[in-house]
Amino acid sequence: MPPRNSKAARISRPKTGPRPSRPAPKASADAKPASRNTTRVAKPRKYAQANDAAPQKLHKMLAQAGLGSRRDMEKMIAEGRVTVNSQVAEVGSRVGPDDRVFVDKRQVRLNFDTHQVRILIYHKQEGEIVSQDDPEKRATVFAKLPRIQGGKWMSVGRLDFNTSGLLIFTSSGELANQLMHPRFEVEREYAVRVMGELTQEQIAQLKEGIELEDGFAKFEGLIDQGGEGANHWYHVVLREGRNREVRRMFEALGLMVSRLIRVRFGIINLPARLKRGQLLELEPKQVEQVLTWVGPAPVHSATFIPVIEPED
Repeated sequence: MPPRNSKAARISRPKTGPRPSRPAPKASADAKPASRNTTRVAKPRKYAQANDAAPQKLHKMLAQAGLGSRRDMEKMIAEGRVTVNSQVAEVGSRVGPDDRVFVDKRQVRLNFDTHQVRILIYHKQEGEIVSQDDPEKRATVFAKLPRIQGGKWMSVGRLDFNTSGLLIFTSSGELANQLMHPRFEVEREYAVRVMGELTQEQIAQLKEGIELEDGFAKFEGLIDQGGEGANHWYHVVLREGRNREVRRMFEALGLMVSRLIRVRFGIINLPARLKRGQLLELEPKQVEQVLTWVGPAPVHSATFIPVIEPED
């Protein structure tokens, strides 16, 4: 459905010269803009000039750049792996926009723009990769993301090539690290379609835990969603994100996963109306709710926040 004209952005065209024979009427305060079939353009966000930014703690800025948690960055600084203006940095050091920061002899560009944390939700399709570099030149989810001034989007975890569903991006490296770090045990919920049906004994086994080649794994929750014919659906919940973990757990019991969809990450659900390949941004009040929930450490909760629904 085309955008409503009342909210359409008006785009001025350069004037080619006056028209004496048809002078333009004076605009009235109550006059409405002419109806045009234009695309709505969001108002640009205001950013502070980087040179006006106050010095910030080095370990905080490195965490914001997505290099790890603040604690990890303090350890890295203490190990002498970080330099500022060719001098080895110390824990507690502060840096500003004009400082040149290197980690392991590689320059790190720090973002001093004062803008709010942003969070995007994307409904990943099968056949897309979650990487900005692919030698095979396959379709990447990063190609769908809008540009972000003075920063970059960081994905909160990954989904493999054949998995679809909820993918989260944020402008905050620190937030991304908190949501992904194993010690926070953020819940991931998946809809799983398998060939065949689990027995009660197998359900108990998956909930109690099984041994995989890279360690012990278990589902925190497993709900039978029914099915038809040879296909059967289940909803499962994990508190970690190892590579192909859900598929490998079912395969360990002799069942093949034919479809896998992530439907929840922490308190963020995949909106039912968000079609595959569609993207939306959380509203500021929703971002604030996520940040409150994360806090020093995410709280395990079954209360899911509402998300923005795509427009008709």
